[in-house]
Amino acid sequence: MEEKEKIISEIKKLRREIERHNYLYYVLSQPEISDAEYDALFYRLKELESKYPEFDDENSPTHRVGAEPAKEFPTVEHTTPLLSLDKATTYEEFLEFHNRVLKFVGANDLFQSVEYTATPKLDGLSIRLRYENGALMLGATRGDGFHGEDITQNIRTIRNLPHYLLDEAENLSIIEFRGEVVIHKNDFQRLNDELEANGEKKFVSARNAAAGSLRQLDPKITAKRPLRAYIYEILYCEGKDFKNHWEQLAFIRDVGLPVVPEAALCPSPEEVKRYFERAEKNRENLPFETDGVVIKVNDIALQEKMGLVSHHPRWAIAWKFSAEEVITTLIDVQWNVTRNGFVTPVAIMEPVFVAGATISRATLHNEDQIAKLGIKIGDKIVIRRAGDVIPEVIRPLPELRTGNERDIIFPKNCPVCGAPLFKLEDDIYRRCPNKSCPAVIAETIKHFVSRKAFDIEGIGDKQVETLLGAGLIRDAADLFLLKPEQLIPLERWGKKLAEKVVANIKARKKIPLDRFIYALGIPGVGSHLAEVLAHNFRSIDALKNASFDELVNINEIGPATAESIIKFFRDEHNERLLKKMKKLGIEIESPAEEATEQKPLAGKTFVFTGTLSSMSRSEAEKLVKKLGGKASSSVSKKTDFVVVGENPGSKYQKAIQLGIKILSEEEFFKFIEQFSNYNAR
Repeated sequence: MEEKEKIISEIKKLRREIERHNYLYYVLSQPEISDAEYDALFYRLKELESKYPEFDDENSPTHRVGAEPAKEFPTVEHTTPLLSLDKATTYEEFLEFHNRVLKFVGANDLFQSVEYTATPKLDGLSIRLRYENGALMLGATRGDGFHGEDITQNIRTIRNLPHYLLDEAENLSIIEFRGEVVIHKNDFQRLNDELEANGEKKFVSARNAAAGSLRQLDPKITAKRPLRAYIYEILYCEGKDFKNHWEQLAFIRDVGLPVVPEAALCPSPEEVKRYFERAEKNRENLPFETDGVVIKVNDIALQEKMGLVSHHPRWAIAWKFSAEEVITTLIDVQWNVTRNGFVTPVAIMEPVFVAGATISRATLHNEDQIAKLGIKIGDKIVIRRAGDVIPEVIRPLPELRTGNERDIIFPKNCPVCGAPLFKLEDDIYRRCPNKSCPAVIAETIKHFVSRKAFDIEGIGDKQVETLLGAGLIRDAADLFLLKPEQLIPLERWGKKLAEKVVANIKARKKIPLDRFIYALGIPGVGSHLAEVLAHNFRSIDALKNASFDELVNINEIGPATAESIIKFFRDEHNERLLKKMKKLGIEIESPAEEATEQKPLAGKTFVFTGTLSSMSRSEAEKLVKKLGGKASSSVSKKTDFVVVGENPGSKYQKAIQLGIKILSEEEFFKFIEQFSNYNAR
């Protein structure tokens, strides 16, 4: 017994010592021992755990290489909601936030002192951690803010995240933290270089790489990725109170967790402004991607007094940087053909690093946009990533022209099949009329297998191109005829992968009606309208036989969309495809009957126009739907409310003409806030 106690004591001591050296190395960058000395400690621990498996612990540092692959991630409910942040883009908007804070303080002077904390806003994947008696017991994604995915095994592979907190936290039974997982810029570049060298697909951005790596079903893959975590908030702490957020940040650091660098206390709005200006100027010097500054009321009692709304805490805001712009050269213009036959221009550029990703292609939208820009091949051009996501060309720099630039010539024939292009009177795009065009077929099948449609694992864009090139499929229905022996000879397939993909295809023979409607790729029908159509018609045959009047009588279906739906189902090619899929045994599930519970916004229809500052339109629409309302894309007499953001479009004018109730973004959230108790259930 005494011998076992000595072994347990040594194992515990080694684990604590290794965690301490991990903290010194990964968090403080102040190693005390050499790599060789660290390896000696690590291998001694591994040796003891191997010899005495009864003393193994999933939180041991030796488990950072990853556990066995998970079949799927279980869902966990967050004890504290992980909400988004309200946003500001100017100092004036930040002052509006400050003024709202002062109302809770009870002050009238806009510049009365309120202390804030400010930190760089990390561009990664938000996580929640729970430690019990100092040991890491749960790691979860943010998810929808109320429910996330249990990714504990993957979280345990992150090098700078301790499995055990330092001594002070041992006596606290439960502590929950919120943080962000990122990949540093240099690590991201090395990761992409390795992927490219191995013939694998590169990540578009460091954020995508972090999110994709953390949600791997196999933790061993996650362990190979250069992930880092930063903790910025205590969600819950049993047995310890904090007076302010700055005190929380100090505690987070003291128990061995990595905190966001460059944090500062700002005693006034002017100091926040100065911090923001320094941060924006210094963003390129930080090791990670950042797209703004997070500002929080420092006083915890004031935070609690201000409380939350359904989307965000009232006591915090994200002040976003302006979109980063860079200069590159337009090398050429490529013409892409969409699944609806539209021919769209894509700028091919000298590769340039912008907002965390190397960009070599960007949309030029259409002919009108090219004419408006006055852009030429060979021009020096200014590009940016809109919302730090979508690359777009802003303008050419004609003052830098050398005389060797060339006009952009629009094709008269399809660049893929050669069919003469046509353009309808109201169109902004030229179209390929050939439904057998290889590009149209390829894009149609890619849409069919996409995530919101049939979501067939193992069949992506490259696989679709391969199958078409090998003559194994001619349309989407042919996927369900594939056999493993047909796939095995293909490059980079093999027996195991072929059998798995065919099994995945068979597993998708049963599909909900809304996903099936979306998969068909009816022009003008996205995933939301597919849900609306499924709810109203409840079978594909009923939708197929719907009249124009039946369609336009649905609140969100306008005349153009109704005509598009009717035209789609009358097309002989589409009719043959539907019959073929029915013959192959595709089973389409009708939507479940809705619960009889009366939700607070039942029967109310909202339309959003313009840019919302605190959330995307889709997030706002989900909020309305969650409360039982409808979110429509068009204004009609049946519309109850039009919510107006920045730069509203024609929907705003139409709402005025029809006398529909108009809400500002702030008024909308105040209106929604009255249902916050319902929303939290």
